[in-house]
Amino acid sequence: MKNLQERMRDVFLEQIYNRMHDDDRLFIVTADFGSPVLDKLRKDFTERIVNVGIAEQNLINISTGLALEGYIVYAYAIIPFLTMRAYEQIRNNLSLLAQIKEMNINLIGVGAGLSYDMSGPSHCALEDICIMRTLPNICIFSPSDCVLTKTFINYSIENKRPKYMRLDAKPMPNIYKDENMLDINKGFCKLVEGKEVCMVSTGFMTHTALKVANKLMKEGIHIGLIDIFMIRPIDERMLFEELSKYNCVVTLEEAFINKGGLDSFIASILDTRKSKISLRRMGFGDKYVFDIGSRDYLHKLNGLDDVSVTRSIKDELL
Repeated sequence: MKNLQERMRDVFLEQIYNRMHDDDRLFIVTADFGSPVLDKLRKDFTERIVNVGIAEQNLINISTGLALEGYIVYAYAIIPFLTMRAYEQIRNNLSLLAQIKEMNINLIGVGAGLSYDMSGPSHCALEDICIMRTLPNICIFSPSDCVLTKTFINYSIENKRPKYMRLDAKPMPNIYKDENMLDINKGFCKLVEGKEVCMVSTGFMTHTALKVANKLMKEGIHIGLIDIFMIRPIDERMLFEELSKYNCVVTLEEAFINKGGLDSFIASILDTRKSKISLRRMGFGDKYVFDIGSRDYLHKLNGLDDVSVTRSIKDELL
């Protein structure tokens, strides 16, 4: 497979388009959010795609009704507006109802982290993992590349429960070569074997973590790297077995830290098992990002670029 720069949303929607030819249960609901693939979907599957307009609360209500009628629904919108404007509807219609009623709704959010960097803090998603983790009965999928994104197609069709999929908005290279080699039910993948320190990352930050691991390897420092792509459900026992090989774990996320995100999830796994592994959290502090600039620039300002992370890990080892 060529390491092309692809957009997750285009790859995912193309896969849905292909499946809709053979499976009339698939239905797409969008909140006035477009793409070239959606234009193709509207042309060929007019009766199974609905644009509710800028009305994310109604997006969830309509999607719930369709799912209760037996459709496999994909509700598509920009992450902050999908997860926060419609939070009450997600809680009541999906999280609560899924505990007593089978339904297959897939929330497809675009714009993970700072991938809409030039649109300002209103369009950035630094809270979504935190708030979605709070709700029971919802799967949370956070892919780091388009190969992982493709693996979610079968999972989304076969598992009849609400799911939230957070996609990066920008084109990016692939980390993985073959989706058939990935175990989505495991929820994570060890990308680099290391000693003493292990980075744990999700989404875009896995690309940064790989750069850090490669830089340190050239200096003779071997640190591990685990990519978390399924935040819920995940095989916690297997994940802890991997983490227990290290003295220190560094979580790396494009999100607020100490608020319930990836770092809190890893802390819970370590705490539940009374582990003595030290934990270092790297992400955004307790404030929004109002600076204007590219993602790389904003990461550098907040100590999340590969140079800053490399320096922090070397400090941890000294």
